[in-house]
Amino acid sequence: MWIHILVFFLTFIFMEFMAWFSHKYIMHGFMWHFHADHHKKDHDSWFERNDAFFIIYAVISIGFFLLWRYDIFEIGLAIGLGIFAYGCAYFMVHDIFIHQRFKMFRNADNPYAKAVRRAHKMHHKHTGKEDGECFGMLVVPYKYFRESFKSKKPIAKKNTADSQI
Repeated sequence: MWIHILVFFLTFIFMEFMAWFSHKYIMHGFMWHFHADHHKKDHDSWFERNDAFFIIYAVISIGFFLLWRYDIFEIGLAIGLGIFAYGCAYFMVHDIFIHQRFKMFRNADNPYAKAVRRAHKMHHKHTGKEDGECFGMLVVPYKYFRESFKSKKPIAKKNTADSQI
């Protein structure tokens, strides 16, 4: 049982690397055609060609579920669930929180949220296939955390004794 939990968490963590790798070398590489509309929208549809990448990872996850289900690969369930959980987290952070495809989490005001938004904004400042940066999603460069902490200005408390004078 413990090995399954460990594999689940290791898979989830590994998926951040896979997201970075596939974003940098596949989406901004030979499959740019599917990702380009995410950087520069060229249609009126709510859906993007970029959404095809969710389907690719969903098929991989389902494949691991099936390998487990048919007793081919015992740890397949843990891997499939790890990929699925990362996909859910990615969808929540990328599509809902950052791009506001659903109008939720608009007022998140903590250093991690600000750092993730800023790093993704820096990624999207490049509308072309080349010269990109910040290809990961959940793990962002430390400089964006520093910026988010610097931008957090303390709110001055009103002195109640002075206000009564």
